[in-house]
Amino acid sequence: MYSMADTVERLIESTRELLWERGYVGTSPKAIQERAGAGQGSMYHHFTGKPGLAKAAIDRTATQLRAAAEAQLSGPGTPLDRITAYLRRERDVLRGCPIGRLTLDPDVMADETLRAPVTETFTWLRTRLTEVLAEADLPSDIDPAKTAATVVAVLQGGYVLARAAGDPTPFTDAVDGVLALLGSTE
Repeated sequence: MYSMADTVERLIESTRELLWERGYVGTSPKAIQERAGAGQGSMYHHFTGKPGLAKAAIDRTATQLRAAAEAQLSGPGTPLDRITAYLRRERDVLRGCPIGRLTLDPDVMADETLRAPVTETFTWLRTRLTEVLAEADLPSDIDPAKTAATVVAVLQGGYVLARAAGDPTPFTDAVDGVLALLGSTE
């Protein structure tokens, strides 16, 4: 028998997976319950329905993505080494970014509560990349904040190109291109 904490965990993880695979509209309470192996009563006991569970799942995804990015961005090496490590870390490129994909979901973007962790994650990432780029020995005419926005746009655009092609090569090419522009030698 599962404990209450196990049930909550399974509900959140199942919702995270389904949001990534199907989006908000395609993630039904029944699908969540089936994947989590939890009953309707458990879901509604712990969460205020699908919106509350989706919020918990999106918050969890955002927290995990930030932690993974921070691991590389605060790791060893020069600022460009750290950005290189972040951009080249292992990803499931053809599935896309679990936070970036939510921006394409009109129901998530229309709901301020669901949109907030998405917006906060991209704001955090741009700010953190700006900080790392400000440490780098870049030419004086290179603005760290605008360059951080470019890095995020290349990363998200790389996901889109790879998904459209059904091949991770466009993602890798985009990352290699932005790193060459930054002067990374790796």
